[in-house]
Amino acid sequence: MTLMLLDSASLWYRAYFGMPDTLVSPSGEPVNAIRGYLDMTSRLINIYNPNRLVACIEGDWRPSWRVDLFPDYKANRLDVEGEEEEPDTLSPQIPILLDLLEAFGIPLVGVDDYEADDVMASYAVSEPGPIKIVTGDRDLFQLVDDARKIAVVYLAKGITNHDHVDLKWIANKYDIPGERYALFAMIRGDASDGLPGIRGIGEKGAAIIAKQFTNLPDVMKAAKKGDERLTPNARKKLLESSEYAAIAPKLVHCALDVPLPKQSLELPKRPKNLDEIYQYQKDYGLGASIDRLIAALKW
Repeated sequence: MTLMLLDSASLWYRAYFGMPDTLVSPSGEPVNAIRGYLDMTSRLINIYNPNRLVACIEGDWRPSWRVDLFPDYKANRLDVEGEEEEPDTLSPQIPILLDLLEAFGIPLVGVDDYEADDVMASYAVSEPGPIKIVTGDRDLFQLVDDARKIAVVYLAKGITNHDHVDLKWIANKYDIPGERYALFAMIRGDASDGLPGIRGIGEKGAAIIAKQFTNLPDVMKAAKKGDERLTPNARKKLLESSEYAAIAPKLVHCALDVPLPKQSLELPKRPKNLDEIYQYQKDYGLGASIDRLIAALKW
């Protein structure tokens, strides 16, 4: 009973930039993100054959509780009006895509004041495995758990060359124990989210520390005590960033207690009437992208 969790924003951004902008509806509206998202979903269903599927969306891409902790969280992505910067020809496609997913009966879940990452994490800890988390975001590597059969389908290199991320993959990629990715990420930081990490300690230094410790509070205690497992320079840098280190675990860890809606997650059954979906196909020139998803769902 494999559960597939789609990081929807990650997919539609990847589709938007990966599909030609010449893909337009009969009235000239861009539909490249819509078609790419549908095509990727079809291929993923065919590859992994999930029994359950959820399209996870942002309830809030900058949750208030994370911004309260760290005001610069994702501030680098704000436009002049304080909204998330988004390509002009992508924004109009998203409501259409969401309506289309609802027409297909694919569960669509976003929860106020939580990111899609938090939604996926909460499903990952509350639902039985196997679980496949589909994303282009390495933040979600923190959820990988071989014992519970939670893996990340990582799309950084596209669908055809995607990586199936388990603990061994993380260990080989970053030279750390695979289950310590979150600690490694807290120290390294993430410029795309405006997170500085421990200033002055880069990826290699973060890996060295993650091989010695299991969590950031223990690292900070060791730095204060002059623990020899940390170099003098690392201890200095850690202590200089002690304020950030105090909030990093809550900031970086995905929330695991999101109030998820009670609903069936099973792949949608063929509706009695496909007219609404075929109308979208006609109105927006979605052609084979609709046909492929219908085929993948075995309708």
